[in-house]
Amino acid sequence: MRLQGLRDALDLTPEEVAHEVGVPVEQYKAMESGEIDLSVSTLQKIAVHFKVSLDELMFGEEPRMNTYFLTRRGTGISVERTKAYKYESLASGFRNRKGDPFIVTVEPKPEGTPIYYNAHTGQEFNIVIQGRMQLNINGKELILNPGDSLYFDSSLPHGMKALDGQTVRFLAIIMQ
Repeated sequence: MRLQGLRDALDLTPEEVAHEVGVPVEQYKAMESGEIDLSVSTLQKIAVHFKVSLDELMFGEEPRMNTYFLTRRGTGISVERTKAYKYESLASGFRNRKGDPFIVTVEPKPEGTPIYYNAHTGQEFNIVIQGRMQLNINGKELILNPGDSLYFDSSLPHGMKALDGQTVRFLAIIMQ
C-alpha cells in the first residue's frame, strides 16, 4: 500500500517506477500488490531514488529525531518481510541516517530450500547474536557463529539461511 501511495503521490506509472529501480514491470506490480515478497534492498533502492525515508516505506512512519534516538530492547518497529524474516529497526526515529541498523530474525527453512539472493548499493555489516547462519556472498559460502561478524560490499549477490534447525538473530547495518 505504501509503494502504491508513493507512486500515486509522485504521479508515476508502475512502469516508470520499475524502470527506475531496475526490476521487471510485472515483478514490480506483484510487489506493489503484495503478491510477492520484496527485499529490504529493493525498498532501499526505491527510498534512495525517490528521496523518501526507508522507514516510511517499511513502517509508515517518518523519522523525527536528529540528535539521538534510543531504542529499548524489543521495542524497535518491526516488519515481517516473510514468515521466515523479521526486521526490527533500531534507528527508525532518527532523521538523515547514514546507515539502517536492524535486528534480523530468521526462522529455519526445510532442508533443500534454496537461498534467496539480493544485491543493493553500498555496504553491509552483520554480526550474529544468536544461532548459526550460512551467508553466501558472490558464490563464497561462509558459516557465522554467535559473535562472528562480516562487513561486505552489498552490491555483490548475497543471501543467508539459518542453520541447525534453529532461529538465527543478527544485527545488520545497511549503509549507502
